[in-house]
Amino acid sequence: QVQLKESGGGSVQAGGSLRLSCATPRNIYDSDCMAWFRQAPGSEREGVAAIHTLGRRIAYADSVKDRFTISQDKNILSLQMNSLQPADTGMYYCATIRGCAIRTAARALSSDAYTYWGQGVQVTVSS
Repeated sequence: QVQLKESGGGSVQAGGSLRLSCATPRNIYDSDCMAWFRQAPGSEREGVAAIHTLGRRIAYADSVKDRFTISQDKNILSLQMNSLQPADTGMYYCATIRGCAIRTAARALSSDAYTYWGQGVQVTVSS
């Protein structure tokens, strides 16, 4: 189901930056958890970054740590992506869940923990 709306994708060369945004239909509350996922053709969906535990904890996949930053402001969830690499290419999705009980990074980066999803936006990084 398409319940959120991503924007900001596109094509960049390696080393470039993109900022993705996800619009939600209401303000994001501390009791929500939210995350970004990505999926390359033929691959499983991968958790990229997440905010959980009443907004006090942030989880990142090892592959994007120190390059990507997840943030939230009112009804907008964002993902700042710096130093992009070809391996970052894929479809990026935002996801949220209300009344979130997630307390671990592993669960926060698991797609089946979330109930609200966007339709995805393509990110392509060329060398």
